[in-house]
Amino acid sequence: MAVASDLSTYSDAMVVLAIAGVVVPLVRRIGVNPILAFMAIGAMLGPHALGGLIGEMPLVKWFVVVDVRRVEAIAELGIVFLLFLIGLELSFARLMTMRRLVFGLGTAQIVVSGAALAGLMKLAGVETSAAIILGACLALSSTAIVIELLSEKGKMTTATGRVSFSVLLAQDIAVIPILLLIGLLAANTGGALSANIGKALVQAAAALSLITLFGRVFIRPLMRMVAQLRSADAFLATVLFVVVGSGFIAALFNMSMALGAFVGGLLLAETEYRKAVEALVEPFKGLLLGMFFFTVGMAIDPTILVTSPGLLIALMAVILVAKTLVTTLLSRSFGINGPSSLEAALLLAPGGEFAFVGIGAAATAGLIAPELSRLALTAVALTMAVLPALGAIGHRIAALAASRRKEGAEPPEPPPQMRGHAIVIGHGRVGKVVTGLLARHDIPFLAVEGNAGELARDRRAGHEVYFGDATNPVFLQACAVEEASAVIITTGTRGTVDRVIEIVRALNPAIPVIARATDAAHARHLYKLGVTDAVPETIEASLHLSEASLVELGVPMGLVIASIHERRDEFRSELRESSGGRPMPGDRARARREGSSE
Repeated sequence: MAVASDLSTYSDAMVVLAIAGVVVPLVRRIGVNPILAFMAIGAMLGPHALGGLIGEMPLVKWFVVVDVRRVEAIAELGIVFLLFLIGLELSFARLMTMRRLVFGLGTAQIVVSGAALAGLMKLAGVETSAAIILGACLALSSTAIVIELLSEKGKMTTATGRVSFSVLLAQDIAVIPILLLIGLLAANTGGALSANIGKALVQAAAALSLITLFGRVFIRPLMRMVAQLRSADAFLATVLFVVVGSGFIAALFNMSMALGAFVGGLLLAETEYRKAVEALVEPFKGLLLGMFFFTVGMAIDPTILVTSPGLLIALMAVILVAKTLVTTLLSRSFGINGPSSLEAALLLAPGGEFAFVGIGAAATAGLIAPELSRLALTAVALTMAVLPALGAIGHRIAALAASRRKEGAEPPEPPPQMRGHAIVIGHGRVGKVVTGLLARHDIPFLAVEGNAGELARDRRAGHEVYFGDATNPVFLQACAVEEASAVIITTGTRGTVDRVIEIVRALNPAIPVIARATDAAHARHLYKLGVTDAVPETIEASLHLSEASLVELGVPMGLVIASIHERRDEFRSELRESSGGRPMPGDRARARREGSSE
């Protein structure tokens, strides 16, 4: 009997893991968005569908989540981590670069769309506080799905991508005051609303001040100390401590844990450990967000499609039409061309994941009636389901407009992340010389150092260096290795260098890779692995010694430089031939450069 009880306790976790590990990859293989897949499966297995048949068909309990509370706590961590990563990806420099669209267009879209939807809700007979909450929540869009669609189509750098990203960024920031508003309305239990607002603002200020003080004083030294241990487990535990700890402090002051995690992400964003943390948290974020969307799907009531189809369709139409009109008109007023404005508006028209958080919190607090909450959540879910179709329509409209009118199109701007940069792995003695020369020639670069002590000294000296493990593929992706112009490896043990080369070649086969080698044998080994150039220390030392000797013996400098370059090329050819004689990535580009210089 005890065994059966234990099995029933773990059955809910097994169902969720089976969906994440088996079902979702299968549906993704046929082109279905994984977020929509999690939501659809959650709706099917939820209490309003198959989950409601447990009483009549006991065997069903092994295929559905019997107790939602068992997975809700873990699912809520998905939102906490999402807001943490949003804070981690933000920076004052990025906000200032896009401030006109983020704080101008984004804020206007939230305020106008929220007010319009709240007004329509009020006209439909919804209570004022519920109408305000619904308007604010329904004005939000799906960051997760829209960004994925834009990335798939390569439209992040277009006018449509800039508008969409800016509005989504403003909406992500607006989630914090919306959750605070819900908390204020929930706390207004008969006292003066202004007094409750004042008390809540004082609590919020105290919580944010405590988190900021904790971050400024302890986070950077703590991360540095843990990084010096060179333990992935300890680093992971510390990051989790920062995320959950920031959220816990916010929760102590009756605020959302997500707000605390957001502030914690902002604090880490200004440190040299940002990219290493991104790479570490990314795998967990996918699973936790999947569980969140699964529980969101369980809150959807498919019976509304049968009992109130007209009301559901009407609410979906109101959301889509109102937000499309508002976003299009506002984008046009900010100087965005018509096709791009309409395409962005169609992408932003459906509801988003934070609507489930806000409406769910309001329903739990009794601010929204359960029937209205289920109707609104089902409408949001269905609008998200049609998002890929709306995106395809918008893309088609923009393509037709572009084919008819070539002139007047807005030039694309570079994306927020680096592009065309060199990635320098290792910032020791050799790495500093390399980055110094790159800076002298105005070549953008991203320097990576895995030694926390060396990193701290470099940071104090004013060098912009990032902490990270270059043998981690996710970290190299966070460094935008697919968009980089070269990878320069200046340090590391042989095994480490081998692993870095293997990962770089898998992520970007055509990128030039220049690696430091200890001697000729090591250089031959690196050429076999696929480096473009291997620079043996022993050979370079002998060439420098020969150059100095020839100059002192009276040989003209021009002849010395020419003979040294010729001998270096001979060494390179000999090493490559002895390694197998295979052409290396970047050879053709180098040949073109040398030919043009001649």
